[in-house]
Amino acid sequence: MNDPRSIRVHYLLRAVLLLGFALYIAHLSQQDALHYYVAPKLARWIRLCPVPLSLMAVSLGIQALFGKSSALCDCEHQLPRSMFKSTALYGLFLLPLLLGFVLPDRALGTAAAARKGVSLTYVSPEEGREERFAAANPYQEEFAELAGKLYKQPVIQVHPEIFSETFGAIDLYKEQFEGKEVAVSGFLYREQGAGGDSFAVSRFLVQCCTADATPFGILLDPQTQISLPADTWIEVRGKLHTAEYQGKTVVQIIPETVTPIPQPSTPYVYSNADSVAAWEQISSSPGVTEAK
Repeated sequence: MNDPRSIRVHYLLRAVLLLGFALYIAHLSQQDALHYYVAPKLARWIRLCPVPLSLMAVSLGIQALFGKSSALCDCEHQLPRSMFKSTALYGLFLLPLLLGFVLPDRALGTAAAARKGVSLTYVSPEEGREERFAAANPYQEEFAELAGKLYKQPVIQVHPEIFSETFGAIDLYKEQFEGKEVAVSGFLYREQGAGGDSFAVSRFLVQCCTADATPFGILLDPQTQISLPADTWIEVRGKLHTAEYQGKTVVQIIPETVTPIPQPSTPYVYSNADSVAAWEQISSSPGVTEAK
């Protein structure tokens, strides 16, 4: 049986933690920084969390300060009695909360990409028929349709709304896209190797939150000399080329121009359930002439 005074202290600590998380989420929403941590579909629900979290915090606080001892619930398990155990328990929640307030909100970059490993391929192609952009299986049908639309463009603009799907289509039919003009933006990824530095224009693909963020990159021609620092946001325009890299056949860009640009307000990219419909919507929008 837990002492009522101990239960009240733990209620207060939990109320403070809940209120802290509510304030932190509200802070991220106010600063328009939620997109650094979660996908847009999830962010719309997280923005609502401060309300129930605050209500739970107020409820616990009222019970801790004014609740009758006989009505306090000890949940039929022993609460930590020592200061060390209590600090260890609540520190698991307090530490990330404090780090969230103290550390700056910023997009993932080269350091995270290097730890995860940048993927330079987007799909796992299977042997198909010889005709152009034919799908070898149902999974590839959307890629094949998107590839046909992209191929007709004089310059393939890689829009962030369908970033991974665009390069998935190109990667699947890399031979057909040899020499096509392309324009893409992302952060500059620099990888040091024995043969010199390798460069890629990269973006993080987020499915749910930044914990599952996957860095995807488009390799730049090894002869490219870039003096810009890593993590600089750039727009690359050039021609697509198929090359061997670390034992794999990958698509790379032979750059014609590499231009520094400001970091976009939403630096991550997200998967799209219907990339063909999204491409048609983007293409029909007035004034769409530049890669974002």
